[in-house]
Amino acid sequence: MHAFVLNSCLSLALTGSNETDRLTLLEIKARITSDPFGVMTSWNETIQFCHWHGVTCGHRHKRITKLELKSLKLAGSISPHVGNLSFLRVINLQNNSFSHEIPQDIGRLRRLQQLVLQNNSLSGQIPSNLSGCSKLIYFALGFNFLVGSIPKELGTLSKLRLISIHENHLTGSIPHSFGNLSSLETISATSNNLNGSIPDIFGPLTNFSFLGLDMNDISGMLPPSFLNLSSLTSFGATSNRLQGTLPSNLGTAFPSLQAFSIGHNQFRGPIPVSISNASNLVYLGIGTNQLHGEVPSLKNLYKLERLVLGSNHLGSGRIGDLCFLCDLTNATSLQLLEINVNNFGGTLPQCLANLSSSLVIFSAAYNKIVGSLPNGVENLPNLESLWLSSNQFSGHIPPEIGKLPKLYELGIDMNSLSGDVPSSIGNLSRLTELYLEKNNLQGSIPSSFGECHNLMILSLRGNNFSGIIPPELFRPLSSYLELDLSQNHLTGFFPKEVGNLINIENLDVSQNMLFGEIPASIGSCVRIEYLEMQENLFQGTIPSALGSLKGIEKLSLARNNLSGVIPEFLEHFKFLQSLNLSYNNLEGVVPIKGVFKNATATSVGGNSKLCGGIPEFHLPKCKFPHSNKGGLSLTLKLIISLVCGLSGVTFALAFLYLCCLRREKKEPTPSDSENFPNMSYQSLLKATDGFSFANLIGMGSFGSVYKGVFEQGETTVAIKVLNLVHPGASKSFTAECEALKNIRHRNLVKILSVCSSTDYRGYDFKALIYEFMINGSLEEWLHPSQTSNETNERSRSLTFSQRLNIAIDVSMALDYLHHHCQIPIVHCDLKPSNVLLNNDMVGHVGDFGLARFLNETSENGLDNHSSSLGIKGTIGYTPSR
Repeated sequence: MHAFVLNSCLSLALTGSNETDRLTLLEIKARITSDPFGVMTSWNETIQFCHWHGVTCGHRHKRITKLELKSLKLAGSISPHVGNLSFLRVINLQNNSFSHEIPQDIGRLRRLQQLVLQNNSLSGQIPSNLSGCSKLIYFALGFNFLVGSIPKELGTLSKLRLISIHENHLTGSIPHSFGNLSSLETISATSNNLNGSIPDIFGPLTNFSFLGLDMNDISGMLPPSFLNLSSLTSFGATSNRLQGTLPSNLGTAFPSLQAFSIGHNQFRGPIPVSISNASNLVYLGIGTNQLHGEVPSLKNLYKLERLVLGSNHLGSGRIGDLCFLCDLTNATSLQLLEINVNNFGGTLPQCLANLSSSLVIFSAAYNKIVGSLPNGVENLPNLESLWLSSNQFSGHIPPEIGKLPKLYELGIDMNSLSGDVPSSIGNLSRLTELYLEKNNLQGSIPSSFGECHNLMILSLRGNNFSGIIPPELFRPLSSYLELDLSQNHLTGFFPKEVGNLINIENLDVSQNMLFGEIPASIGSCVRIEYLEMQENLFQGTIPSALGSLKGIEKLSLARNNLSGVIPEFLEHFKFLQSLNLSYNNLEGVVPIKGVFKNATATSVGGNSKLCGGIPEFHLPKCKFPHSNKGGLSLTLKLIISLVCGLSGVTFALAFLYLCCLRREKKEPTPSDSENFPNMSYQSLLKATDGFSFANLIGMGSFGSVYKGVFEQGETTVAIKVLNLVHPGASKSFTAECEALKNIRHRNLVKILSVCSSTDYRGYDFKALIYEFMINGSLEEWLHPSQTSNETNERSRSLTFSQRLNIAIDVSMALDYLHHHCQIPIVHCDLKPSNVLLNNDMVGHVGDFGLARFLNETSENGLDNHSSSLGIKGTIGYTPSR
């Protein structure tokens, strides 16, 4: 009897405990505000809670032991009720968007072994009572927004192996209590605001292998006990304020060392010779310190993949400084080699060509290296970045440099290189940055540069280049952001193809001998911020097209032969901070607004015919013609003005009346499109985003139709580009121009302009520009695409009234063409796809590519004037004869 009562009580207690776990899970669920994957839907009454997503229960007591909801994009806060899950061993909520503070109640979970909350948006401080989790092994809170200091109470967690608190906003120093954590293996605390020195606590930590303190504010020297970490595999402390010398036994103290990174500190002295004994090193990063002396032998570092020695005082500036590079031929996996900004002298050894074929980056810039550029670089096929700038290299650029297929950065500027630039550089199709400035290079600029389709920065400044600027440099849809051709001996006209540089931000052609007018096409470079063209022989006026460069910050046209007035648009440039128009032949009034209000930002001196402006310019006052003092009285002037005004109004009304009387007898007035200038190929290219597929709205037998948007006025148009390969395309273009140039009717598609030019390859290019019909063609409304959904099909249906009105619109257009033109016109290809609808669903007849002019001599009045054999029009819509 007693046993039965005892078992019943135990069963009730167990049921009650399980119910606590279930209710706790529901409290946790209630705090989740976003569940994009719907994982919380399984947390319901129809499923036993041990089978809910992310929940694991023990086999014996059916109590929750694991709560794992990682990488589910969950958002909300962590419920403090989680502290009621007394059997919990694992909490893993990493890679979500949980916010607010870490609940103090987690400190009650005495069985907890893993607390993994990294990569969330948690804030507040680390709870000090987490020390109550006495069995905690893994403690991962990285990538959050935690503040405050690291609780010293964590030093009581004797089983703790991993502390991961990187990428937070923690302050203070590393607690000395961490020296009590005899099981500790890893501290990852990079990217915080920790300060103080590295504590001398590492003696008892025999299993410690990883210390990451990069990007903090830690100062002082490496503590003596640091050298006792014989199991150390990785030490990172870049971007701190550490100082002192590197231990002489660095390479022997850490036989398992794989990564040693102390860059951007204040270490001084030599590199220890013992470093060669660290044969497991994969990454050695000691750049940006104050190290000096020779680089010791590195021949035993077989596993080395990255070596960073840059920005120190290494080397003596003499021959032999770079012998250590030959030791690196043993490092068959070497990918990164940086020795830049040091004091290395001598020549680059030929063994450089025998370095690992895996080498990706080699930088030796800003040293004192002499001799010629190394041969055999083609043996480094994976090289992506080569920097040899600011040395004392001489001789020619080896053509083999064009055999590096993956090269995207090449810097050999600020040397003493001479000769022509090899055209093989044009083979570097991935090249994005090319710096050749400040050498003695000569000859012409290779046109093959135009083959470097990804080139964003090209600097040729300060050489002896001569000849013209090759137009190939300005290929369409260029990627250039910066182009510097200044301080050379370039001559000829500035290529109009410069308008293709639609992404250019910095363009400098100053201090050359370029002549002719500044090309108006430069106005297409709407993203330009710095434009420098001073000290050339440019003439003519400042083109009005520059008015589109609204984001420009610096404009220099000084010391040329420019004439005419200063354009008014310059005073409206909001971002213009520096303007130099000095020493030209400009005349007229100097504006007084915008940049012209600042005499230190604007220079207009050396233009003898300028006047006005702010007093600081010290220019003469402008002389305007004044009326004679003995002239007409004010009253008489008013009378004359009124009489003239009334006469003008009367004349205008009479003129309009006569025009109305003669309207039926006269030929229709020319279309407004005659006021539109012929469009250039570049403007159409820009308006259609390079004739992109996204802007393609139709295709026909003679060409394709694109939607285009002109920036000035934000006008949307339809652009019909003729396919001149088709034998009838040119005839279609001529027919359509002839048919439309003298007709105008509300139900005919209006032609706005034409383009007859050449494209960037020199091929003939013809296009017609029409007003854009927003509702497409009648074909699309009568026969919707099968890919359209039901809603779209219903919205595309026409009412009977709309169909009738469109039919009337088409008949009105045909009546006008047949009976009211000076010469009757037959369309010859009337079909629904050639009937376009505007915003008000008014029908417009278009596509006159097959139209014919007729003489009114036959019985039906529509005898063919220029007959041709064969069927005209589209099958199914062929006009009856």
